[in-house]
Amino acid sequence: MLEVHHVSKSFTSVGKTTVALEDINLTVNDGEFVSLLGPSGSGKTTLLRIIDGLTAPDTGSVLLDGEKVTGVSQGMAFVFQDINLLPWRSVVANVELGLEARGVRKQERHELAMEMLSLVHLSEVAQAPTYTLSGGMQQRVGVARALAVRPRVLLMDEPFAHLDNFAKEALQEELIRLWELLKMTVVFVTHDVDEAILLSDRVALLKTYPGRIGGVVPVNLARPRSRTALGALEYRVRILGDLANWEGAA
Repeated sequence: MLEVHHVSKSFTSVGKTTVALEDINLTVNDGEFVSLLGPSGSGKTTLLRIIDGLTAPDTGSVLLDGEKVTGVSQGMAFVFQDINLLPWRSVVANVELGLEARGVRKQERHELAMEMLSLVHLSEVAQAPTYTLSGGMQQRVGVARALAVRPRVLLMDEPFAHLDNFAKEALQEELIRLWELLKMTVVFVTHDVDEAILLSDRVALLKTYPGRIGGVVPVNLARPRSRTALGALEYRVRILGDLANWEGAA
C-alpha cells in the first residue's frame, strides 16, 4: 500500500553537493511495521520526510494506495524525534492541532482528541499544561496527536531516542499495543538494532554516503517479543554483521 520507487535526493550547501539518498526502492504492506535502520548519514530521516511529502525527491516517486504523493499526505501522520508541543496550550489542545489544521469542527476534534488521550492513558492530564509532563508523557501526547487524524500510515522518526531506558521500553510496548489495536501501518526510523528487532515485521538496512537500502531483513519472531527472546540474538548478530561489512567496504 506504500511504495517508494527509485527515489534519490541531494542537498547543496556552500557550493558542495551531498547525495543523501540514491535509488531507494521499498514496499510496505498494509498493516505492516517496517523499521529503517542505519547509522548517521544513511538518510533515514530524509527518506521518511520524502515518504510523507515534507521533502520532495530529486528523482523517483512515492505512492500511497497507488496514488502519487505530492505535498504533505493527508493519509499519513508524522511523529518527530522532538515533539515540540506548544507550552501555552493544554495537553488536549495540543492533540487537537492536526485536526484543527484540517478544519474539523471544535466539538468533534475535542472528542477525537480525548479518545486518543484515553488510548495512550493520558485522559487524566488532558487539561494540564504540557510542560508539567515527563518526557515519556510528552511523547505519548505526540503519538496521540498523530493518531487523532486517523492516518493510514504512521511515520516515526526515532521517537524514543531522548528517553531513559525505563520510559523507552514502556513506550515501545505501548506502541506495539496501539499498532495491533488500530491495525495501522508504521514506518519507524531507528539506529537501535535491538529496538528494530523488538518492534518490526521487517527491517530495511541503510548504507551510508550515499544512503542506499542494502537489504531488508524479515523478523520472524513470535509476538509478544522481548529483547532476550529466543532467536533475537541471531538477528542482532546478522544485522550488525551486515552493517559492519558495508561500512568496511565503503
